[in-house]
Amino acid sequence: MPFYKFGSNDIFNNVVKTHPQCKFLIYSGSHGAGSVFYNNKPYIPGIFASNVPHVPIGHISLYEINVDRPSGELIYPFVTKGGTLASFKTISVGDFNNSGKFSYGDAMTGSYPLSASISKDLYAAGATRSRVDALRNALNYYTPSSRHYAYSSSFGDKSTQAVGLISIPSIFYGSSIKKGSVNLRYYLTGTLIGELQDKERNGELVEVSGSNTGNIAGVVLYNEGFILLTGSWDLDSSYQEQYDGSGNDNPKWIYYGQSISSSVDVPYSSFEMEFKGTNYVPVLTMLAHAPTAELNYSANPTYVEHGQNITPLTSSVHYIENRELNIKNTVSSSYPDPTGSFKKQTFISKIGIFDEKKNLIAIAKVAKPVKKTENRDFTFKLKLDF
Repeated sequence: MPFYKFGSNDIFNNVVKTHPQCKFLIYSGSHGAGSVFYNNKPYIPGIFASNVPHVPIGHISLYEINVDRPSGELIYPFVTKGGTLASFKTISVGDFNNSGKFSYGDAMTGSYPLSASISKDLYAAGATRSRVDALRNALNYYTPSSRHYAYSSSFGDKSTQAVGLISIPSIFYGSSIKKGSVNLRYYLTGTLIGELQDKERNGELVEVSGSNTGNIAGVVLYNEGFILLTGSWDLDSSYQEQYDGSGNDNPKWIYYGQSISSSVDVPYSSFEMEFKGTNYVPVLTMLAHAPTAELNYSANPTYVEHGQNITPLTSSVHYIENRELNIKNTVSSSYPDPTGSFKKQTFISKIGIFDEKKNLIAIAKVAKPVKKTENRDFTFKLKLDF
């Protein structure tokens, strides 16, 4: 088997910027007070789990393990307490050093699957809002993009006004939410009554369809993964539901996605949220060359004519292969006999990647074997995403 070393111009490292699409459908459905469907993935009941991915509807499973496994046979992470002092972040230093809890040799365990989904918090006017307060600096940082980001301004005081906060875990969008991609739709009995878009790409959620077209109902924190809704006008004054779980009220933007909460049931309201994420994918590109007049012999036993003695001569001091073996003529012909004129040719179906010690670390396969003759040269482009 011939080996070829990659040259300085045969290996390229670059980064591909991608924008994965995310879509959530939220309504009070049969799978709980807050049914959330992610990218139209259906509910699939399993044999051992209520949902095959073993996570709630609308959730992403980290590592996608424990798929439809019995509850007593779940895969779990573990770390053995030893001299390296390795442990989980959820185990404090005090508990780790406490021999009454963990002795050397004991296994510290975690649990899978881990999952994440969007969540919604509603804060009434004047209510305590620690999660919104924690975003004060982030909101003020984006003020140059829009004055509506300001934590306290003539447009409202986010420390006291009614606010709806939608939290989006980074596993859904990657590095950041793509500017201009956020779209929120509010439905009542299946009819669209309002739609928000950040069409100016400055984080302002502008009502493009509804009772107050042109008004700004909230802002998007692209890098942090939060949507802050402050629009408190009525989208439909003829209908009311218990959006906050206590009393009836007309549909408002601050109530958007309220059925995510398991404690709230709004059967006539549904919500649709769309956005694009931003992911940076490192890509390794390798160029593997098959030069002219090379790679025209094969070590495969089928390369020689059938019926010949291919057994090598061996002893304690030598290993000699038969050099007089006839090569199988694979040149196509219009007739079965005689065959076409003999020419050296092989068919490349796999390319092996080896490390500096010639250990096989990867194999690239082609969809269809490539015929290699003496007067042909090929360059195979191999790409690996990390």
